[in-house]
Amino acid sequence: MPDLSITDPQIKEAIQKEIDRQSSHLELIASENWVTDAVLEALGSPLNNKYAEGYSGNRYYGGCSVIDEVEDLANQRVQELFGCTYSNVQPHSGSQANEAVYYALLKPGDTVLGMDLNGGGHLTHGSKANISGSYYNFYSYGIDENGLIDYDEILRLAKEVKPKLIVAGASSYPREIDFKRLREIADEVGALLMVDMAHISGLVAAGLHQSPIPYADVVTSTTHKTLRGPRGGMILSSKENNEKYNFNKAVFPGLQGGPFMHVIAAKAVCFKEALQDDFKDYQKQIVKNAKALAEGLKKRGMNLVSGGTDNHLILIDLRDSEITGKELEQRLDEVHLTTNKNTVAGDTRPITQTSGLRIGTPAVTTRGLKEEEMDKIADWIVRVFEDEKNIPQVKEEVMELCKEFPLPH
Repeated sequence: MPDLSITDPQIKEAIQKEIDRQSSHLELIASENWVTDAVLEALGSPLNNKYAEGYSGNRYYGGCSVIDEVEDLANQRVQELFGCTYSNVQPHSGSQANEAVYYALLKPGDTVLGMDLNGGGHLTHGSKANISGSYYNFYSYGIDENGLIDYDEILRLAKEVKPKLIVAGASSYPREIDFKRLREIADEVGALLMVDMAHISGLVAAGLHQSPIPYADVVTSTTHKTLRGPRGGMILSSKENNEKYNFNKAVFPGLQGGPFMHVIAAKAVCFKEALQDDFKDYQKQIVKNAKALAEGLKKRGMNLVSGGTDNHLILIDLRDSEITGKELEQRLDEVHLTTNKNTVAGDTRPITQTSGLRIGTPAVTTRGLKEEEMDKIADWIVRVFEDEKNIPQVKEEVMELCKEFPLPH
């Protein structure tokens, strides 16, 4: 068969343009990363061609003996990695993993308590713009004046609204989350506890963040972000809880048909990579880099939500600035620093503008950057923030650093 350059030169050209963009930009979006060549090889494999509705040993299509082997390996590895006895690696995304758990645990209209989007939560934690906020009766908890989760306030709210489920985890919260305390709150009000650890799963795997596995009834996650695998989702729990709530049935046939077996193979590869000692070293550097970047921004006068970070991300607070999150994102993109605008607690600007900017260190850490380079990035961000006239010089400096640290492929 002819290769892509013959079959579809426009797509071939677009892919090359994106490779060039990634090579010449520093990726600072907290939810993005670069996978290894081994993960990419699995993603591009002929496993893509196979339908495999159902689960290992019980498929609705023939010819699945090898497919079963692949999915079994993925489940064995992820259970070893996180110390659980049940996993489902079929969800196509973290959002679908979350919706599957809701489908298994709840009925439409049930009361749920989740983290507010402006406080750091995710769309699937009850936003009215998402199916979660439409099908279920979500109440929200947020952060206090110091930018920290107020567990006493969560308890007060939980006693007031009596949720069937409490959802923990975040997409833009820069501090460690106390899952043990949340378990105590859930027990006090008779609620189930679900943890969405999508952003911090790599840190959890490396022992750098408290694991939710011993405390939550069920845990969901993406497999990319800090875990550095393919884009996808997963559900983790115990065999007993799966027997009780049937998460498998909620995923298939509840929400999905055939699983993406090439993606599951790539997940298996990333789980094996995460079981290696050098993965722990990588995660430690992610945290070191985030702290160095936060300190570099603070000493140059930038306001940070909660004053810093315990994990892989930083949230710049622009509420006192005339510059919006969108404007700063666009300025930084001009100098080849890729970030994303983000809402913050107390935000009065529209969601399309925002008063925050989210920055993360997983991808630049994969690229090989360390604390010294983080201070340079902090300097570039502040220079661009303070004066657009600095854009040409900063862009030149960023591109020089990109040449010094080529993409890891």
